[in-house]
Amino acid sequence: MTRRENILLLATQDSVLLADKVASELKIECTPMVRKQFADGEIYHAFPRDVSGVDMVIISATHTDSALQELLDLIAGGRYWNARSVNVIVPYLGYSTMERAKPESGEIPKGVTRTRQIFRTRPDYVAFIDLHSEAVLHAHSGEIKTRHLWTEELAAQKIRGMNLSDYVLVSPDYGFSKRVAQVAGILGCPHTAANKDRYDVDKTIVSQLSSAVKGKTAIICDDMIRTGGSMLQTADRCYEAGAVDVMVMATHLVLSGNARERFQEKGIRRIIGADTYPGTKSDELLEVYSVAPVIAKELIHYLRIV
Repeated sequence: MTRRENILLLATQDSVLLADKVASELKIECTPMVRKQFADGEIYHAFPRDVSGVDMVIISATHTDSALQELLDLIAGGRYWNARSVNVIVPYLGYSTMERAKPESGEIPKGVTRTRQIFRTRPDYVAFIDLHSEAVLHAHSGEIKTRHLWTEELAAQKIRGMNLSDYVLVSPDYGFSKRVAQVAGILGCPHTAANKDRYDVDKTIVSQLSSAVKGKTAIICDDMIRTGGSMLQTADRCYEAGAVDVMVMATHLVLSGNARERFQEKGIRRIIGADTYPGTKSDELLEVYSVAPVIAKELIHYLRIV
């Protein structure tokens, strides 16, 4: 059993807003780190209280190199100052699509190699949310407890709350169709998948889609939106197959470059997603739900919080 007063909830700088929501769910405080920056660019970190014997929980997306390094520093610091346990929640894992390398390519599978960096700092537990591939969970030698947390229930709840009618969920490729089927099962709605091939970095071809979308609102679902290329192509295929409206949904709303503008130009009026990627919030285009309840529930179960 872990008493709430023995939990020290921390966050890297860009993940504080999500950590505050988790703290509210757990009815504890998110403790701010002491941070300073020296003239030469080096970053000073200090824990604001004695961490010896506490159960440390760190919430950190690793969307940038600096965010990953800050997470590594906090884990190592917890170990240095003798925290009883160091537990990590990674809402968004950077480089997660690079979980394998083609033979003889010389590519660095950074999804695996960077996750290994996290594991090598010796946290007791690391949980990830809606991973692109579970290969990264096995990038250690077995001494670390890992968990893959899913957001299907939250996504389904968000769709229900939008009071839509006569809609079908669409996967942009067959590889993601199992996840889409799970959400469709919760909602009791039909689902289908497009045929997608990737031929270069950030370049795909979506070639065909079934007529299951004819006369319906199509909700295209994926794990993340970066440039939006494959989703926009899938939107075209949906309209060609007779969809009357198209929306998109993804857990991780990266939306790099001019992705937002490209969706709006295509006539996409709503993008549904989570707050896993730092800075994501609802606006005239985005319909955002929080993963804080999923994280809090997991921590209560794993740490046996009382």
